[in-house]
Amino acid sequence: MAKGSADHVRRYYQVPAKRGARIKFRGQDGTIVGFQGAGLRVRLDDDPKRIHSCHPTWRIDYLDGRGER
Repeated sequence: MAKGSADHVRRYYQVPAKRGARIKFRGQDGTIVGFQGAGLRVRLDDDPKRIHSCHPTWRIDYLDGRGER
């Protein structure tokens, strides 16, 4: 289901979400570690033991390889 969820999120929300992508969620740096339905599973750098469930367009910035938007 992870592959189907990732494809759905990218198409439906028009975002570049993929596993391993760097993001900024509520101002904190993190990494997409998976997908759950139409949502993202995110591990924040400052809280690596916790996985956050996030909406693909709510308070998320997708960063390029240099950590820039």
